[in-house]
Amino acid sequence: MVDQNREDELRGAIELMYFGYRAFTEGPDRILDKRGLNRMHHRILYFIGRSPGASVSDLLETLKISKQALHSPMRQLIAMNLVSNDKAEHDGRIRQLRLTASGRRLEAQLTGTQMKQLASLFSSSGRSTEKSWREIMQKMADNE
Repeated sequence: MVDQNREDELRGAIELMYFGYRAFTEGPDRILDKRGLNRMHHRILYFIGRSPGASVSDLLETLKISKQALHSPMRQLIAMNLVSNDKAEHDGRIRQLRLTASGRRLEAQLTGTQMKQLASLFSSSGRSTEKSWREIMQKMADNE
C-alpha cells in the first residue's frame, strides 16, 4: 500500500525516472535511428559486448525476453555484420554470440555517450550520492 501522504513525492520520482531515462537514451537513440535500429538492438549489442561468446540462451536470460522477441532484432544485427553467431568449438549445438569489429565500434559509440553522461553526473554529485543511486538501482533491478 502506498502512503497517500507521499503520493506527490512518489509521482515526482516516477516523472524523474521517465525524464532521466529519456535523457540517458536520447544520444544513443539518434545514432541507432540513423541505422534503422532501436533500443532493443542497443541492449543486445551491449550485453553481447559484455559477455563475448555467450549463448543465445544466456542472452535471453539476461534480457528476460522470449526467443520470438529476440529473433528479428538479432537477425537484423547479424545481417548488418554487427554480430556473429558461430557454433561453439566445444559443442556444435551451441551458438556463441560475439560482436564483430563493426559491432564493437557501434556498441562503444552508443555506450560511450552514456558512460560520459554518468561519469559527469557522478563526478558532480559526489561518491555518497553515486553510492545511494547504485543501491536504489540495484534494488529496482532485484525487484525488491
